[in-house]
Amino acid sequence: MARWIDSWLPGSSLGPSDAAVSGYPGEQFGLPRDGVGAAAGFWRRFAAIAIDWLLARLIALLFSSQEIYDGFTSPESPWTVLAVWFGLTVVSTAIFGATPGMTVLGIRAASIDSAAVIGVPRALLRTVLLALVVPPLVRDADGRGWHDRAARTIVVRTR
Repeated sequence: MARWIDSWLPGSSLGPSDAAVSGYPGEQFGLPRDGVGAAAGFWRRFAAIAIDWLLARLIALLFSSQEIYDGFTSPESPWTVLAVWFGLTVVSTAIFGATPGMTVLGIRAASIDSAAVIGVPRALLRTVLLALVVPPLVRDADGRGWHDRAARTIVVRTR
């Protein structure tokens, strides 16, 4: 039985190579080229995470006992924001398949194995890898980062 990481390795027989993947992102999953259901682009995904981070920052400030100015310069503030972002991302992705930022931009994380929802374990894995920053930047021909590949998801457009 092959390991799940084998599909990430170059030359692996389990996953399609970049040459084997045809013309557009998501085609191997049966997604359309454009419009609803198509694979979401990098910049839309980047903007969604920026919106989520800003929202987490605002929520962290609401629950902070410090003044607003001090909240932006407090040494523990980045960890508080990370914790709020992490919880917001895991819960909303597990239940709805999309974070607030993803919803605003019309995208969502869909399971590649036709599951109705992603669920908590896969959302947790996806968010942990997303928080590490590098996994989302290393993308395959379908635009899926390591976090999407590990969680067996693909981000698609909803409008």
